[in-house]
Amino acid sequence: MKKEKNIPLLDCPVDFLVGDATGKLLNEYGRFPCKIKCGVYALIIQGNAKATINVAKYDFKKGDFLFLEPNSFLLIHEFSEDALVLYVIFSSAFLEKNHFTDKITFDSLLFRDPITHLNDEHAAVMEDMYRLMIKASNTTPISLNSEKMIPIFSLLHVTYSSYVKSSDEYIIRTQNRRTQMYYDYTRLVLENYSRWHHVSQYAEVLHVTLPHLCSTVKRISNKTAGDIINDAILMDAKAQLKITNLQVKEIALALGFDNVAFFNRFFKTHTGYTPREYRQNG
Repeated sequence: MKKEKNIPLLDCPVDFLVGDATGKLLNEYGRFPCKIKCGVYALIIQGNAKATINVAKYDFKKGDFLFLEPNSFLLIHEFSEDALVLYVIFSSAFLEKNHFTDKITFDSLLFRDPITHLNDEHAAVMEDMYRLMIKASNTTPISLNSEKMIPIFSLLHVTYSSYVKSSDEYIIRTQNRRTQMYYDYTRLVLENYSRWHHVSQYAEVLHVTLPHLCSTVKRISNKTAGDIINDAILMDAKAQLKITNLQVKEIALALGFDNVAFFNRFFKTHTGYTPREYRQNG
């Protein structure tokens, strides 16, 4: 196997990267959440993993096909030592200049979950596709360039979309009004958590009563509606504390807290650390 490359979890420094990564390498990214700007298509061909994407926890296994859209939060809990992941990463600049960003956002409203499981035959086809891209990226001179990656992105996106839409889970989910409401709520939270901290604000936008929204979210996710808002705020706060040099006050204001003391209490209540302690030791 070729020498491993670090996977940039904030943004890709070039238009695209193609490669593979072991569980050992990926566990290095599990210390704190990151918010990514790039788009990532990944295929797990060996081993298993646990990770939080945005506000939901997922278990990954062999045959899982994953799409991380730009502005997703990622927290890796654990990859098995034998895990092997094939990936293609597209930078935010590549996605924007080729006008892919709007399509990704629209489709994500339909897909809901970032992961779909492939049967053995389809997984083998996708593995062959990834292996061919890796081989092409290692030729001298390189066989892939940004222009050639435009149709490759479209192929990956259409392929992923077709797998998602053909899954039983997708069909059941789109026909269930309670599940639809839950996903509408989580999407709205991820778009507005830095300015709306109260569940009632989301209920108003969704045109449902507060008790109905709360009971629906609890039934589907086993979390309270308030927990999901708090989880989104905490993921962002942790990422900023670890990745940036912003002052705690600046982070608090960016997350909608007018009072830094209240932000400090909120953070410590949910993590056991003050923001400064988490930055230094968490």
